[in-house]
Amino acid sequence: MAKKVLFTGTGVALITPFRKQETIDFSKLEELIDFIVEGGADYIVALGTTSEAATMTESERTALLQFIVESVNGRLPIVLGLGGNNTRAVCDTISTTNFDGISGLLSVAPYYNKPQQRGLYDHFKSIADVSPVPVLLYNVPGRTSCNISAETTLLLANDCPNIAGIKEASGNMQQIMELLRSKPANFKVISGDDALTLPMIALGASGVISVIANAYPREMSDMVRYAMKGDLKKALPLHYKLLPLINAIFEEGNPSGVKALLEIQGRITNQLRLPLCKVSKTLYNKLKELSEKNNL
Repeated sequence: MAKKVLFTGTGVALITPFRKQETIDFSKLEELIDFIVEGGADYIVALGTTSEAATMTESERTALLQFIVESVNGRLPIVLGLGGNNTRAVCDTISTTNFDGISGLLSVAPYYNKPQQRGLYDHFKSIADVSPVPVLLYNVPGRTSCNISAETTLLLANDCPNIAGIKEASGNMQQIMELLRSKPANFKVISGDDALTLPMIALGASGVISVIANAYPREMSDMVRYAMKGDLKKALPLHYKLLPLINAIFEEGNPSGVKALLEIQGRITNQLRLPLCKVSKTLYNKLKELSEKNNL
């Protein structure tokens, strides 16, 4: 197998299957990892937002990460989601984390505190200084109420060699274009929105960290690969085939939508931990109809 280039192509924001008792279903997780690897994904993101890591204990997160590393078994790079709104605590956690088998770190912007841009700069610089692996910033103001400005991102990109890129989920195309126009050559801008992946790649982005790729790794990976080669004739049909499902899985929150879709496929039990809950019956039926209609 060809060596994967880190932070390029399709990363999969891995879900966590739970049993009805809400314990982690490691057997279904192993099957899902094999499905994603065989589907042509380029890397896996462990313990990100989509994993419901925020609802887990520290011991659960440790066990889950170890299991993912063992199950992937070197077949794909693994990026670890590790962030928070207490800079010192995040840095301490990084310092005590076992990074064997981990190729990169994805760290979300601090939430709730609503820091100034200077605070964001110092926060991420502190993380980059202690991380033993390359760092990806994660900008998702819809969840954090905090936007990492293009100016701050570019300062970090130029000042911190260990910051390799950003997962951009602001949805602000003007900001994204400014990043792509002005970034250092080796700095990756990655789509954090499945629906915007194709236009972002056309503007110069390096790929996506995808939710829909849990259910459709082959289709999403192929679309990204064609788009990055500039082959829109092949990329566009896949984009438009996936788009209705992409929009639908986010109608009632993530990962509620994709977990429903994965149950429809027969891959997991549709179980989440509070405060997240299952999608409505209306949306569940819509997802089922869309997957059947599009032969997905």
